[in-house]
Amino acid sequence: MLALLSSLLWGSADFLGGILSRRLPAVLVVACSQVAGLLAVGVVAVASGALDAPTGYLPWALAAGLTGVIGLVAFYAALAAGTMGVVSPIAALGVVVPVLVGFAQGERPGSLQVVGIVIAIAGVVLASGPELSGKAGVRPLVLAVVAAFGFGGALLSIAKGSREVRAKRAGAPRGARLEARDLVLLAVVGVADAAANLTFGWASTRGLVSVAAVLGSLYPVVTVLLAWLLLHERLGRVQTIGVAGALAGVVLIGAG
Repeated sequence: MLALLSSLLWGSADFLGGILSRRLPAVLVVACSQVAGLLAVGVVAVASGALDAPTGYLPWALAAGLTGVIGLVAFYAALAAGTMGVVSPIAALGVVVPVLVGFAQGERPGSLQVVGIVIAIAGVVLASGPELSGKAGVRPLVLAVVAAFGFGGALLSIAKGSREVRAKRAGAPRGARLEARDLVLLAVVGVADAAANLTFGWASTRGLVSVAAVLGSLYPVVTVLLAWLLLHERLGRVQTIGVAGALAGVVLIGAG
């Protein structure tokens, strides 16, 4: 449930961040939103006494920050240039990174969970079918692939850093103007991203990283559905099947 909550938060933040990136430079969207997220996390860390935690997580935190920022800048630029409902699923393929690392380190999900993981990842690939066919251009595809690697590295680093803490103790056009309303929306994006990082990190300490990573990377389903409901972006048959497959994968993982 924690990993699925992170997907809901990431998906909503991606949708709003993609909208803002169509009017503002992607770098500006990332910078402002992440500063807001940093402030929110800082307040929570101080209030909860988390700053006293052993510092073994710091290298992983730095790695998560670096890969996450690279992924976000590329991702928002891709959303601004391509179709939101098909760029987001490509970026989500970064989930393969923590899944493979988890398997390599000996994680062994149950048989039903393995089937669910395969179906969920296949669903994401199918959901990105129109983008892979080249209908939206090469640039959004390349940026989305860069974002996938960035997000994959960030997911792995967040999970490793969170487990380190747990072991020691027991995430536009030229001339565009930034308006007051934009600052509020950017703050929402940043806080949602930060909250998603927190819930995913927590989830990774309570179960297998490979499973948590897949569940946490289903945020494209949220983005696709929001784009369909609010922007009236049309989904192709392959995309619809992909979304259904991703949801079916979640059910199997949960049942396992």
